[in-house]
Amino acid sequence: MKNKYRILKIAITVIILGFLLSFSLKKFSGQKITDEKISVKMNEKTPVYFIDEKDIKQIVIKENPSGKVGDLNIPELEKKINALPAVDSANVYLNLNGKLHLDIKQRVPVFRLNYNGKDFYVDEKGTEFPISKTYSHSCMLVTGDVKKEEYEKLGELVSKIDKDDFSKKYFIGISKNKDSYNLLTSEGIYKVEIGDLDNIEFKVKGFKTFVEKFLVFQDSQKYSMVSVKYDNQIVTTLNPYFKENDSILKAGHKDLAKTPVAAAPIKKEEVKAKTAEKKTVSAKPKESVKPKTAVKPKEKKKTPEKKPSVRPKTKAKVKIE
Repeated sequence: MKNKYRILKIAITVIILGFLLSFSLKKFSGQKITDEKISVKMNEKTPVYFIDEKDIKQIVIKENPSGKVGDLNIPELEKKINALPAVDSANVYLNLNGKLHLDIKQRVPVFRLNYNGKDFYVDEKGTEFPISKTYSHSCMLVTGDVKKEEYEKLGELVSKIDKDDFSKKYFIGISKNKDSYNLLTSEGIYKVEIGDLDNIEFKVKGFKTFVEKFLVFQDSQKYSMVSVKYDNQIVTTLNPYFKENDSILKAGHKDLAKTPVAAAPIKKEEVKAKTAEKKTVSAKPKESVKPKTAVKPKEKKKTPEKKPSVRPKTKAKVKIE
């Protein structure tokens, strides 16, 4: 008898709790998701504004026209926000008070790539996403035929430049010509050739040493290129439009002119034929106007065969690129 009474009490309690729970759920589902009950947080370290709170709230309203909590499909809403090109990740959830929370992480561009008329951003993960019509992020501009598999290494290079005060001051862009990368500088017209994307720290360090110990004492217009792509070497190319380089370039051209030029071989038969021809011409006596005095034809001396002159071999002291 006691057991039956206990079971009855438990059953009544469960029914009451179920009724209260269903009532609470019905009341909770009927709540309106007002503008004040939507909380949007952007979690990126670097502030970017490709999307804002207003854009996210519009997506919420579009996905839930009734505005009721019970009609909101959270997984579908989360999927829609994650599909936005500028969004890296999104987390959507409701609390017990009916407040909707949206934690969003936007993509932060590492560089902006321009090639063949196409212009887009690339983030640190090497993911491409389009530029925005309403917002432009300040980052390194890269031009040239950059392959997708090079995005991450290129992103590392840009990050190292941004973190180093010296590099950030000097380098304002990157260009790729065939398989070689060049760093564009803010001073002068010269560019820094680094070749591939390996040993970047070593190459930038070499250029820094060159600047501090030599370039600071020169005019920034003197060079058109400074190459650090070779191991333990720095090769400079003079700017031909810089007036002070005229004497250096002329001296270099003179040294190059002294280098031996391979003479075309002359056949002996041809030389003999030419000399014989000269002899026959010179052997004819000139006709005299006066008949009384006979003039003997002057014998011309045989001219020795001229040998092709070959200049002595000399090494060019100045290398002009």
